[in-house]
Amino acid sequence: MTAPRDSVLVIAGPTASGKSELAVGLAEAHGGIVINADALQVYRDLRILSARPDDDTAARAPHRLYGVLDAAERGSAGAWRDLAIREIDAAHAAGQLPILAGGTGMYLRSLQQGIAAIPAIPASLREAAGALYGELGGAAFRERLALRDPEAAARLPPNDRQRLTRAWEVVEATGLTLGQWQAAKTAPPPYRFATILLMPPRAALYRACDERLLAMIAAGGLDEAERLLARNLDPDLPAMKGVGVPELLGHLRGEASLEAAVAAAQRSTRRYAKRQTTWFRHQLTPDLLLPEQYSESLLRCSRHFIDSFLLTAPN
Repeated sequence: MTAPRDSVLVIAGPTASGKSELAVGLAEAHGGIVINADALQVYRDLRILSARPDDDTAARAPHRLYGVLDAAERGSAGAWRDLAIREIDAAHAAGQLPILAGGTGMYLRSLQQGIAAIPAIPASLREAAGALYGELGGAAFRERLALRDPEAAARLPPNDRQRLTRAWEVVEATGLTLGQWQAAKTAPPPYRFATILLMPPRAALYRACDERLLAMIAAGGLDEAERLLARNLDPDLPAMKGVGVPELLGHLRGEASLEAAVAAAQRSTRRYAKRQTTWFRHQLTPDLLLPEQYSESLLRCSRHFIDSFLLTAPN
């Protein structure tokens, strides 16, 4: 069945829920192209530690936007959205079904609901914002931000360094607050989305997180972290702050035993999965909710859903 020119399938869910397996299974069944929607899997330096699809999985169907950035680059929802639209349009032109797979909610929302077209912030301003936060501390920095962006300062806690400095650098660079940019965000593209959400029970999800971290170590994850450490990159870069990465880097710097680092990385992964689960529960309304870990039976259920979605596409 040829995919209609406006159809886009979204496979979402928390980390370790089985999104990649479901996406590639559906791509095989429906002539689809899997497009990455995970903020860490865009980095070529984190193939193991971001759980990117391995060579065998990637060979089963075309995969796009995996490993396209260097760890020294700063990915963003806006930059990903532009790349994703290009890949979606290319899939439609080839008569193939684009399948977005990932757990980065902000990426998915930027595509489905539009995004504020904030211009690129000069590196010098980002560094100055970070330095000011370090000098003042979170509470005083937030008080200073309140003089320029009271809305952002009111809703962000003082320990949220990343979003506080982001609000500061945006108003510093553009003269407009994040709220003002959001009010003028771009319109979403004219696609017809169908969303499948994987939401396994917490115990099963946490167990999968723990087991996958151990599998990453066995597959060479520590060597991957060591290569990253050797590059002496800015620790504030997204790749350097990937889930589980700081804990392994701490071990390599001699700050913790491997056993302690792995346990801490597992804990961070579980906390991340919990945050994702909360976000999806409150921010995403799926067309098909799968309250289990990925399995072949879920693949069959999803195939029937996609058949119906494609058949009911408007002419």
